[in-house]
Amino acid sequence: MKYVAGLRCRECGNEYLVSPQHVCELCFGPLEVIYDAEAIAADVTRAELDRGDTSMWRFAAFLPAPDERVDIGAGGTRLIAAPRLAAEIGLRKLWLKSDAPNPTHSFKDRVVSVALSMARHFGYEVAACASTGNLANAVAAHAAAAGMKSIVFIPADLERGKIAATTIYGGEVIGVEGSYDDVNRLCAELAGSKPWAFVNVNMRPFYAEGSKTIAFEIAQQLGWRSPDAVVVPIASGSLLTKVAKGFREFEQAGLIENKPVKIAGAQAAGCAPVAEAFVAGVEDVRPVKPATIARSLAIGDPADGYYALQEVRGSSGSIANVPEEEVVSGIELLARTEGIFTETAGGVAISGLERLVRSGAILPGEETVVLITGIGLKTLEVTRGESPTHIIKPQVEALAEVLSWQ
Repeated sequence: MKYVAGLRCRECGNEYLVSPQHVCELCFGPLEVIYDAEAIAADVTRAELDRGDTSMWRFAAFLPAPDERVDIGAGGTRLIAAPRLAAEIGLRKLWLKSDAPNPTHSFKDRVVSVALSMARHFGYEVAACASTGNLANAVAAHAAAAGMKSIVFIPADLERGKIAATTIYGGEVIGVEGSYDDVNRLCAELAGSKPWAFVNVNMRPFYAEGSKTIAFEIAQQLGWRSPDAVVVPIASGSLLTKVAKGFREFEQAGLIENKPVKIAGAQAAGCAPVAEAFVAGVEDVRPVKPATIARSLAIGDPADGYYALQEVRGSSGSIANVPEEEVVSGIELLARTEGIFTETAGGVAISGLERLVRSGAILPGEETVVLITGIGLKTLEVTRGESPTHIIKPQVEALAEVLSWQ
């Protein structure tokens, strides 16, 4: 890990050696990875990155990257022009960064690839996590590929598709009665007593870094420049903060020009603690009890909520609070205009984008990228029955009765 300088507390700035530690010993603030930015700027070039493979690991200089990595092909997802959606929403230039094509069909493959690479580096043999579904899929898959055991903890009433997509990899799946926040508290306790690599607890400083690769790919795919605005669905807030960090690190390395990027977020109204804090103009994010169909965003006490607020406000961005009934309409709008079927988090992002444009938080001329973090096949329950199938007799005349436009 040539360019990793250590860990640093995000609150008091105290620094630590690289180790499976996630909380500052002095102030209990969260730790994050720091790098030798000058060395990266001196060594890494656009040409070198353009010649690299298409996976997220071509950006290894900007990641905790041990020599042996757990890599099943995360990253390298397309940046898709969305002209029909842009016209309907009122934007001149809109892009979709869809992570649905990743190995387990969400952006979580990026963070888990980094987390389990570091877990192996530290000698762990068991991978674990608290999850609302997508992370469980990714941990179980990467652990299987690495020859590690996996044990994932999920809310017991999680969507059936996400549970099935986890159990197939052979790991242990533990359903916990309660919300994700209850699951997370249990895992925080277990991390102190079990010799397991909890990717979003003791591996969290390394795990979170994987999200930066979304920003790196966007900049590279735009021809080595940043967009005017990015819209990110918010759960814990980590994805939003790391995407913002990714653009800054590319600027520091001289790979893109120093240009402001408006960082915007979106949450579903049934679990919107960060959006509510933004609207209220307060610094503290007050925990809420989740009651939303956007289960992958149902984190009532977001660990990085405070930092997400800072990123949004510091970039002149905004956060949309999306009514529950607009989650499915966002899924349908994306599918109808661009042929992409996203899960509920994507529905929140699309409806959130629509609200941000309508309110003037994102201007019509601002080139915008919206993150589509997962595939809709995992959350079929929310859309089932929305578009009825026509049943006809096997006769030509019967078709005219149901197709009024033909």
